Amino acid sequence: MEIILSGIGMGIVLSFLTGPVFFALIKTSIEKGFYAGIALAAGVVLSDGIFVALSLFGSSYITKGSAYLEYIGYAGAVILLSIGIFYLLKKVKLEFEENTSKTKKLGYFLKGFAMCIFNPSLLLYWISVTSGVISVAGGYNPNIIVPFFTAILITQFSLDALKAYFANKLRKRITVHNLVVLNRVAGTLLIIFAAKLIYSLVVNHSPL
Repeated sequence: MEIILSGIGMGIVLSFLTGPVFFALIKTSIEKGFYAGIALAAGVVLSDGIFVALSLFGSSYITKGSAYLEYIGYAGAVILLSIGIFYLLKKVKLEFEENTSKTKKLGYFLKGFAMCIFNPSLLLYWISVTSGVISVAGGYNPNIIVPFFTAILITQFSLDALKAYFANKLRKRITVHNLVVLNRVAGTLLIIFAAKLIYSLVVNHSPL
């Protein structure tokens, strides 16, 4: 129970770190509805789960594969930059909709997944977290590692679901001006993050 509570605590902290994904989740939930936000959050948590698995079982191989991380980094930068520019140039219309079709849900799921899976800095972040946990645990102990990271991922997804719910509930109070500001904030953050990623790759040949 202590391990699970520790994982929940870290999951709460990680969930409230603002960044491009945070604003993308809020924006999607406001404009496209609760289920679209949930689909995006599911894509994000799946990518985090893959990163945790890679960190636990293949960190030694991944950290040596700097060229691989560079290629992934450039691909991720292009994706983030494209989404950011789209947000900045997108014309805002106050037409809320509730996307319930499986095709549209899949689209938002893949969007959330792509925003994270092509971000090698997140992979290195999870490597550092898992390395610290393994060090504290005195080695790879499944009885500690598995429930700890499971609690983190479940907590993150649960809190993202709450963000999507409340953002969707507030949608009727949103004005065109609010959406313009939200678009600009989300787009600017994505562009800044992509530029920082490209700079790090060009100068340091590393995503960090």
